[in-house]
Amino acid sequence: MSAANDPARWRSTSAGSGGFRFAADPQKRFDQQAIFWAPEALSTVLPVREVVSPAASKQYDLDIAKLPGGELRHAPDGWHAIVPIGAVKHRLWLRELPPRGSMVAVELPLDRDFDIRLRAARRFWLALEQRPLGPPPLALSILARRRLILAMRAADGWLRGNSYRNIAQGLFGTLRVPDRGWKTDDLRSRTIRLVKMGLRLIRGGYRALLRHKSKDKHDAS
Repeated sequence: MSAANDPARWRSTSAGSGGFRFAADPQKRFDQQAIFWAPEALSTVLPVREVVSPAASKQYDLDIAKLPGGELRHAPDGWHAIVPIGAVKHRLWLRELPPRGSMVAVELPLDRDFDIRLRAARRFWLALEQRPLGPPPLALSILARRRLILAMRAADGWLRGNSYRNIAQGLFGTLRVPDRGWKTDDLRSRTIRLVKMGLRLIRGGYRALLRHKSKDKHDAS
């Protein structure tokens, strides 16, 4: 692989952004700008470094600075790159930019994110090989996504001062909420669990979605 060693046209800093060299623009939607993540925050960000090794059996021509739609920015901890290959944006982190044409390697520390990082590295390699990539490592099932949506809606209703009964009616429909025996009904317990889950997400629990693949729990329909 080769990496850009003169990316001046892509350098970007944000003065007064709370200590960060670049940050999200609050005036733009998230899908209108490049969002960068540190490897310790998002497990699919791949740490990359230069290596000195014998010639490989196959070498990929990858010049980050010339990839259409690519992004490369400098920060105090190194270089962050978004590399679009195979209709997917791959995220790389480099402590230093290697010289053009040098060999690089993906580092896979044996930590709790090894499995996800390994799958992200394989997808990056498959993209370079122009082969089918398969599902993203952090992809959520339809059931898990639906549960997260219900949890956020439930928490929003609770923060607006609605009762659990009103929240349940908004989530599941009035006909699902019994007129009698509400306090012992399973739907009430389920609504309370969704509210608590939503509040955990708001208070920082969402970070778990950036690291580990969520396991489906009981049905939230």
